[in-house]
Amino acid sequence: MTTPFFPAWRARLGAQVRRRAQALRQLDFPPLLEELRVLLPAWLLAAEEEGPNSRRRVFSLRLTFECFVWQMLKPRTSCREVVRAVQALFQTQGKGAPDESTGAYVQARQRLPLERLERALVHTAQVADGRVGLHGQLHHRPVKVADGSTVQLPDTPKNQQRYPQPSSQKPGCGLPLLKFLVLFSLSSGAILRVTLGHWKNHDLRLLRGLLEALQKGDILLGDRAYGEYLTLATLPLQGVDVVARLHGARKPDFRKATKRLSRQEGLFTWAKGYQQSSLLSVRQWREVPDSIVVRIIRFEAVVRWRKRRILLVTTLLDPVAYPAGELIGLYARRWHLELALRHLKTTMGMELLRCQGPDMAEKELLAYLVAYNLIRCLMAQALALAGAELARLSFRGAVDALRQYTLAAHNRRGRHRSCQLWKQLIKTIARDLLPLRPGRQEPRAVKRRPKAYQLLNKPRHIFKEVPHRCRYYNKNTPKTRALI
Repeated sequence: MTTPFFPAWRARLGAQVRRRAQALRQLDFPPLLEELRVLLPAWLLAAEEEGPNSRRRVFSLRLTFECFVWQMLKPRTSCREVVRAVQALFQTQGKGAPDESTGAYVQARQRLPLERLERALVHTAQVADGRVGLHGQLHHRPVKVADGSTVQLPDTPKNQQRYPQPSSQKPGCGLPLLKFLVLFSLSSGAILRVTLGHWKNHDLRLLRGLLEALQKGDILLGDRAYGEYLTLATLPLQGVDVVARLHGARKPDFRKATKRLSRQEGLFTWAKGYQQSSLLSVRQWREVPDSIVVRIIRFEAVVRWRKRRILLVTTLLDPVAYPAGELIGLYARRWHLELALRHLKTTMGMELLRCQGPDMAEKELLAYLVAYNLIRCLMAQALALAGAELARLSFRGAVDALRQYTLAAHNRRGRHRSCQLWKQLIKTIARDLLPLRPGRQEPRAVKRRPKAYQLLNKPRHIFKEVPHRCRYYNKNTPKTRALI
């Protein structure tokens, strides 16, 4: 800071600027409670020594991160609303009003390193698992669930280049599709890791990017995409067992089992295929065992309101240490984490991302996952008070309670009042239990009819809209009445 026209005021003005910049760097965003900030250590969001995040700005690294996560906790929150909230915070604390434009916040989100969001995701998952403890494990072994889904991106050339739209959609009529595979913790429901790809990538290909998150002694729980030879043969080599639904291409005959354990289960010997898998290199394919022994369990369950026969395949071969009933119950618990993706895409509004570029879309997706893990940390803390299973706690109720209690915490006075609000928040989440509804039928159908708009089957610049879409329109009807 230089004062060429007032050299005598240089020391005083420079000190004021330094004090103001230091106050802005220590400013916290009110919608995130202080207890939530404890979940993220200070070093994780500390300013860098060099680079674009080393300067003293209004939107520091921590403030940008908190604003980004708060924006994900409130569906359909625009960047302008975030800036207005920061302006209100500055006014209440007497710091002066920052710029009204959203350019500073948008640039701050672009400067936010992707690595920080990934580390925040891992750290919040560890906190959630630490609060739950051994709850949800199978014989003191952590169970991790792999599942994939897709989100839509804005139709921009950059998004289309990295994450193209499905080939079944015409050019200019579809949306880019980003596919992601997440690794859940069955104990807390938090997301441990995530890997990204486009819609052509199979789940097995994306799973190769999550092998580092699987440690010795873990149990991988998945759907029928993982009940095939490659997964069942390679994961036990690193000490990871698999429980999955049998792949649909295999039709086991229990009369030809290697060892019949009971009427509904047996041990089978599978041979390695002749064709090399495209997921492995030549050296890796040679290291795959030539044959493996798997255990197949057969049982009946109600799937989509019909009783069907389900086949489970696992590398847990001991029927005494791991009875069939426990493995069937373990696979039934996987459905609760299937609903976690619905919470992300429907409750939190992650079904359609809004960033115009692929780099920012990836950051937006990670911000959603970090916000989801923060909610899971609250639910894990309330689990001890609830005295029930984690699936009984309402995720939507936890999100609504957090939003309302953060508004009350903004007007708090004193540390004692803040602690009381936090304890009351945890009690509210613990009391909000979902009712037991076994056998409930919820068909995927909507009652409200959509608007009578045409389907965009051509690019918008050459699409011709039909002027009268009403089927009751008559040529003899006056034009004024036809528009009614």
